[in-house]
Amino acid sequence: MTSALPSVLDLAPVVPVVVIEDAADAVPLARALVAGGLPAIEVTLRTPAALDAIRAIAAEVPDAVVGAGTVISAAGVADAVAAGSRFLVSPGWTESLLDAMVSSGVPFLPGVSTTSEVVALLERGVREMKFFPAEAAGGVPYLKSLSGPLPQARFCPTGGVSLGSAPAYLALPNVGCVGGTWMLPADALAARDWARVESLAREAAELRAR
Repeated sequence: MTSALPSVLDLAPVVPVVVIEDAADAVPLARALVAGGLPAIEVTLRTPAALDAIRAIAAEVPDAVVGAGTVISAAGVADAVAAGSRFLVSPGWTESLLDAMVSSGVPFLPGVSTTSEVVALLERGVREMKFFPAEAAGGVPYLKSLSGPLPQARFCPTGGVSLGSAPAYLALPNVGCVGGTWMLPADALAARDWARVESLAREAAELRAR
């Protein structure tokens, strides 16, 4: 990562991974997450509302550190930064995508799922990465096995991580935080039950490595 912003890996133990269908929900949702202690918010670029949601959060929730997830192209990088994203997250990476993220001037977490991808990023001077899809790609045992030969790499595992499994990830020396959606249950979002989201966010924010 490059930028004056403190590492996204160190802002909170959990980064909520948010899919926003209606941009009108962005601000109250972000306020609930921040109030619960989760300031870093990854808004995925999977819906037409995503960029408007990022703009709204950036403009109206000053305590949030809003970023864009599912960034898979140079155009996506440019659009996300223009909308106000303060960090970028990709599910994987290519040389051209990595070049665009480096040139963006904001912190980024390129996605990896193999040792070779990790080594290739280390060669490029990138030490902080998203491990995705975490559970399907080997989970805690896989990341634990990387900590010996590649201690300089740090990860945010995302993909299938739950409240129950998060502590085991956070206990690893090479994990700074995890990404998850469990504090954003579909029924709570549908009901716009922001108090419940805040309560679940607070529970997630209290997770610490043991």
